[in-house]
Amino acid sequence: MSAFNNFREIVFDTETTGLSHENGDRIVDIGCVELINRVPTGNVYQAYVNPEREMSPGAVAISGITTDFLADKPLFHEIVDDFLNFLGDAKLVIHNAKFDMGFLNSELKRAGRSPLNPENVVDTLEIARKKFPGSPASLDALCKRFGIDASARLSHGALVDSRLLTEVYINLLGGRQSDFSFSVEESPTVVASCPGKQQREERFFKPSSEELAAHRNFLKNLKSPLWDNMNA
Repeated sequence: MSAFNNFREIVFDTETTGLSHENGDRIVDIGCVELINRVPTGNVYQAYVNPEREMSPGAVAISGITTDFLADKPLFHEIVDDFLNFLGDAKLVIHNAKFDMGFLNSELKRAGRSPLNPENVVDTLEIARKKFPGSPASLDALCKRFGIDASARLSHGALVDSRLLTEVYINLLGGRQSDFSFSVEESPTVVASCPGKQQREERFFKPSSEELAAHRNFLKNLKSPLWDNMNA
């Protein structure tokens, strides 16, 4: 059996009006990438959200998303059902999970929904800090470390960042072959062959009675054989 049985994860990212949901900042962009057994399926979710407040200048500088752009976008409570249906019961993969989970659970509470369990989250920032202690662990830094092309990240869109984080996550876990494991039943049989040569059936040779007698006489004439010393 495989090490995973259709193990589903969602790589998740947000863009927000500012840095503090406790001070009223809101989510404006959601991006999700679906993984099955640590492999992207091509199934994604993305939504812009009207935050019902102004974008801060700092947030506009980072994301490029303006208040005017968001004016005709749906409110969070209008997209929450589609969003939660996409998540299902999958484990979330987030970079700096405390930040995004704070905003997400704040929005869910405002929409009258139950918060998501933080124990169902994998924080790639924590993984990177443990794996590379003392080294920069931002998404940009990890993309550079793993040679991931981040040229599409001209602005911090949630879906763009989720796709980059997907590549970072796979590399943090050891690359795309992390799921290669075989049980006894699944173990592949490898047959070596030489090109251009005909394969012959395996042949077995049974010693003759004369050969067996000669072998016994040979053993009798050995002085202090190793197996006698081992049985002493």
